[in-house]
Amino acid sequence: MYQEISKELLAFIECSPSPFHAAAAVKERLIQHGFVEQKEEEHWQLTPGGRYFTTRNDSSVIAFALPEGEWNGFRIAASHSDSPSFKIKENPEMEADGRYIKLNVERYGGMLCAPWFDRPLSVAGRVAVKEGGKITGRLVDVDRDLLLIPNLAIHMNRQANEGMTYNAQKDLLPLYGSAAAKGTFFRIIAEAAGVREEEIIGHDLFLYNRQKGTIWGAKEEFLSSSRLDDLQCAFSTLKGFLAGEKRRYAAVFCMLDNEEVGSGTRQGAASPFLKDVLMRISLSLGGGWEDYLRRVAKSFLVSADNAHAVHPNYGEKSDPVNHPYLNGGIVLKYSANQKYCTDGLSAAVWKEICREAGAPLQVFTNRSDMPGGSTLGNISMSQVAVSAVDIGLPQLAMHSPYETAGVKDTVYLMQAAKEYFK
Repeated sequence: MYQEISKELLAFIECSPSPFHAAAAVKERLIQHGFVEQKEEEHWQLTPGGRYFTTRNDSSVIAFALPEGEWNGFRIAASHSDSPSFKIKENPEMEADGRYIKLNVERYGGMLCAPWFDRPLSVAGRVAVKEGGKITGRLVDVDRDLLLIPNLAIHMNRQANEGMTYNAQKDLLPLYGSAAAKGTFFRIIAEAAGVREEEIIGHDLFLYNRQKGTIWGAKEEFLSSSRLDDLQCAFSTLKGFLAGEKRRYAAVFCMLDNEEVGSGTRQGAASPFLKDVLMRISLSLGGGWEDYLRRVAKSFLVSADNAHAVHPNYGEKSDPVNHPYLNGGIVLKYSANQKYCTDGLSAAVWKEICREAGAPLQVFTNRSDMPGGSTLGNISMSQVAVSAVDIGLPQLAMHSPYETAGVKDTVYLMQAAKEYFK
């Protein structure tokens, strides 16, 4: 079972080289399960027992299943679609020494830079094209080894193994081709998108690692892949959402974009996207503003974003007491400074859900002298004030282009999410 689910997860990640592709992959699975798309700009006609989804910016998805009878608020699971990467700038081609063409890129999110060197890369994302007088988005994935960021040889930098500080404008630009490649980048992008080069009038394009995900270890207990943070949680909660019975609550699955850069976009957790959808659900099923507020007050949110496992070479970087491990189960995340939204009551709710599901649970807290990262839980609270818990799956090398997790933990979150959506 663990191997089968891990292979399915890796296939999901491979077809999701950008947030736009991740959203398309989720949409495809929702449609296969009978969910009907509702466009934000159109009138919604929702019925009890119905299953629906909507998108924003082609990179965020919210799906919801409505109960047939009386219901007690919303049960929400939220994850994110984006991962740290490099974004292609406007007019990206740059000549180097009259012999090379490299691409001008900028960092997206807080990445580990060193693992991006000396590995095959490509480009995926969305292009804007004008069709029939209307501007629309087209997915694009140049599905071949196209780029590489070459390291400087040790002979020219004898201090390379003593620690490096990377200049994003100088050290991290990918090599695209020889001088003969000048002027061809958007031609390749247009071919991959199935449009003419002159039809492209805008783009949101990112680099991605071409190395395929793999299952490995002495007993094949580990898996490594790009974008485990946070597509592993998105995949697991989606599977649980689709399998759950969804009887007494309006069940809501969210995959939001731009968490890695603060969520402050129209499709991020800080936007009113989730609030807008919940409001439309509540109004469509009867009642007014006060009814919506009462339903929100009886709701719960699970913020699912991967967590740090204890590193085998750096155990001292973890809290001295709370040690999450790969394959040890779902990680419940706490922060006294509210980087995570877990409190005593919400933690108790999640513990009960995991107990009912038979899913093992671990605890993560940062070292008291080491600030940690944040996630989308508390950011969402600024728009939808519900009781909430922050959880994740344990992983190593977070924000590397090739991260590592355990094969069992995906299944554990699927089980807990299925129980949660009962």
